[in-house]
Amino acid sequence: MVFRTVIAQAKKHPGLIPQFFFICLGMGGAALYLLRLAKGPHVIWNKTKNPEPWNKLDPTYQYKFVAISTDYKNLKKEGPEF
Repeated sequence: MVFRTVIAQAKKHPGLIPQFFFICLGMGGAALYLLRLAKGPHVIWNKTKNPEPWNKLDPTYQYKFVAISTDYKNLKKEGPEF
């Protein structure tokens, strides 16, 4: 129903087509980023399988999306082994 309204508006006002395109592109990008966040190593979906998954990560694992000044290859693990 909403899709029909969008198509009807696009036929009446063709200048809205780029706006619809970029809105859909932004919503798709936001959905993919939320999916990426939900699959991260710090998120627990099943506590019985692995209750503390962050303890098994390598110290050189890049936690941030973009790390400009940190060289993760030269980091050493601080703390005890679990």
